[in-house]
Amino acid sequence: MKLHDMKPAEGARKARKRIGRGIGSGTGKTSGKGHKGQNARSGGGVRLGFEGGQIPLFQRLPKRGFTNINRKEYAIVNLDVLNRFDEGTEVTPELLIETGIVSNEKSGIKILGNGILEKKITVKAHKFSASAKEAIEKAGGQTEVI
Repeated sequence: MKLHDMKPAEGARKARKRIGRGIGSGTGKTSGKGHKGQNARSGGGVRLGFEGGQIPLFQRLPKRGFTNINRKEYAIVNLDVLNRFDEGTEVTPELLIETGIVSNEKSGIKILGNGILEKKITVKAHKFSASAKEAIEKAGGQTEVI
């Protein structure tokens, strides 16, 4: 096969519909819009979600809940992940981002107590769960709230 022999797969390319090009084309005269009416007019048609004047679905459904604008979203890190650091390392949010454990800090970093910590390390974070704090101190490490 050569470059000039190549052609697209059968049915992969479809010719565009050429409207308003005479009776014989099948889409002449009214160009597939039918006779008169809102959709036949220039700029015609209805907005998204319009139901012919009936109250639209999004207005019929009840509104629920609210969004707290002061909510703090913490990036969570479990204890077992901290085992990758060497003994005596000071684990900071910057180090966690640098090593790729946390992709972005959000409102801060929270350390949770899932897993077992086997190394003595100092952890600096914005929040600690009670079990995480206990486990870090039990392993001989320190916790520091930023």
